[in-house]
Amino acid sequence: MDRRSFLKTSALGGTAAAASTLAAPAYAQGKRTLTMVTSWGRGLAGVFDAAERSANLINAMSDGNLTVDIKAAGELVGAFEVFDAVSSGQADMYHAADYYFVGQHPGYAFFTAVPFGMTAQELVNWYYHDGGMELHDELGQIFGLKSFIAGNTGAQAGGWYSKEINSPEDFNGLKFRMPGLGGKALGKLGASVQNIPGSEVYQALSSGAIDGTEWIGPWADEKAGFQEITKTYYTAGFHEPGAGLSLATNRDVFESLSPAHQKIIEVAAAETHQWNLSQFLANNGAALQRLQAGGVKVMEFPDSVWDAFGKASQEVMAENMGDDLFKKIHDSAMASMKSSANWLELSSGVYTAQRGRVLG
Repeated sequence: MDRRSFLKTSALGGTAAAASTLAAPAYAQGKRTLTMVTSWGRGLAGVFDAAERSANLINAMSDGNLTVDIKAAGELVGAFEVFDAVSSGQADMYHAADYYFVGQHPGYAFFTAVPFGMTAQELVNWYYHDGGMELHDELGQIFGLKSFIAGNTGAQAGGWYSKEINSPEDFNGLKFRMPGLGGKALGKLGASVQNIPGSEVYQALSSGAIDGTEWIGPWADEKAGFQEITKTYYTAGFHEPGAGLSLATNRDVFESLSPAHQKIIEVAAAETHQWNLSQFLANNGAALQRLQAGGVKVMEFPDSVWDAFGKASQEVMAENMGDDLFKKIHDSAMASMKSSANWLELSSGVYTAQRGRVLG
């Protein structure tokens, strides 16, 4: 190779190397503080705990290079304003239940819960192994978000009522707090459905602004104090059989982080999901016993009400099927649920029924 060829080749190589350097992602350097807004009142049992857990894990795993500054509902933006705040860049991340944002897209309901939908185990089966995480990301791209599930309440209770529910007609005119697609289904039974932030529900129920509410389950409900207002409690609900919570980061912010820091957020969310689910389930049994000892009447809806719930829920689903992405998410979730449920019912379902029979 002559000198001229060598210099030409070297120059091209240098240019290529420079171009390669310029094309590499530019990650923000040094310590960063990320502002997390939440849909939860500060200290709200279980749900605010999940937000704190994910924030603390991010802080710890990044050796303090990422610090998450948590804002409770109302401290920076309102409980239901967190989605827009993060999407627009006003805040860096939110922790919430994504079904609060079905007004942005009804597909978000599936990443919390839909009526007659997935249990907590079925949800993570779908999310991690049957395409749910990818669909969450596809939905988030529309709004400039990078989202992960980051908490789970387990099966939620049917709720607290000012009167017993003996037939579907008892919902006609009932003022009831229930978010998401479950609330839309309840509206088809004639209920006047309210969507009230968790920290405001006690006051609404005690003042008579609402006649009933669902919240989460015995432990969180006891902490909220609903038993002080009414003693009529339905322990099984149709609306949230395994409600996931979400941690979403502004997509530009997320992509400005190093791959290691991106992975830290993802792993913190996943660990929070499992930790939070076990937190709720570990506390619910003892809380229910305390509620009953305090005079709370534990009840179940009659079959006629369950049938009405089912019919109304199917109508709500059908109304959204014209949206291609909703249908894509729906079909994926339902296929995964059917596949998971078949084995779960034949294995752990049979086992737990027989355990109860044998051990009493």
